Amino acid sequence: MKVTMIGMGAVGAVVGKRLNDFLGKENLHCIAEGERLERYRNSGILINGERIDFNYVTPQEAQIADLVIIATKNLQLKEVLVQIEKSVGPNTAILSLLNGIQSEKEIAEKYGAEKTLYGYIVSLSSTNEGGMITCGHEGTIYFGENDNSKSERILEIKKLFDDAKISSVIPEDIHLSQWKKFLLNVSCNTISALCRQTYKGFRNEVTQNLVRQCAREVVKIANAKGIALTEEMIEDNIKMTAALNDDGKTSMFQDVEAKRKTENNYFCGTIVRLGKELGIETPVCAILQQLVECVEAAF
Repeated sequence: MKVTMIGMGAVGAVVGKRLNDFLGKENLHCIAEGERLERYRNSGILINGERIDFNYVTPQEAQIADLVIIATKNLQLKEVLVQIEKSVGPNTAILSLLNGIQSEKEIAEKYGAEKTLYGYIVSLSSTNEGGMITCGHEGTIYFGENDNSKSERILEIKKLFDDAKISSVIPEDIHLSQWKKFLLNVSCNTISALCRQTYKGFRNEVTQNLVRQCAREVVKIANAKGIALTEEMIEDNIKMTAALNDDGKTSMFQDVEAKRKTENNYFCGTIVRLGKELGIETPVCAILQQLVECVEAAF
């Protein structure tokens, strides 16, 4: 299988290393350009102290792949959809590992619903500081077809992940599963960023209670859209987050520390917008969204 990846940060590099080890450089192309490409080629990427030299190609050098994996942030998605153009052929499957519930819609609008898979990664504990990645837990990729069918390509990708020693799951309902991850992103990511909390902080009762208040608004929105999120899933997310490495940080916390623009618009911002559309009040998410905007304004 020929695979193209774009986004070699705390998520992409960890997944990419496994694919690189199994497929070999000739079958895994990693798209980059400009200063980033030069830096990657000169310095490589360090994962837990080990230098990895991926097979980097520019968007113009990319070739048609069987599978394209997008592992950037939502903020880069529009640019990425242009950069992967030469990698997408008639039978290419595109899998996004981006947070939130928006990226698949944008991919389908540009390349067609038939090429678009649904997916995300969870339980990954990985930090990236200037190309030096520390990974305590590699996480699990959840993915599937829009109609939840066990298609031939889904089974082939599952075999690839298994062979490459990448933990993966094909859930019975990828949309419910994705919303459960979104539930975690909106509540845990946002609160961790605002409170500067590592995963250890989610063992505190006061933090957990704030997560519950935020997450219950997500559940209301999801239920109104026919997605069966439950109170029990909120507790599952809290337990899972609190069980990760003590010093691990959410991607949003890392963005705030680095004074980068966050995915706030795709987390609490999405819930606030959907709340207005559905006539559901979301006061906690609205305040959290504004607080993150205040933090960003101070950068």
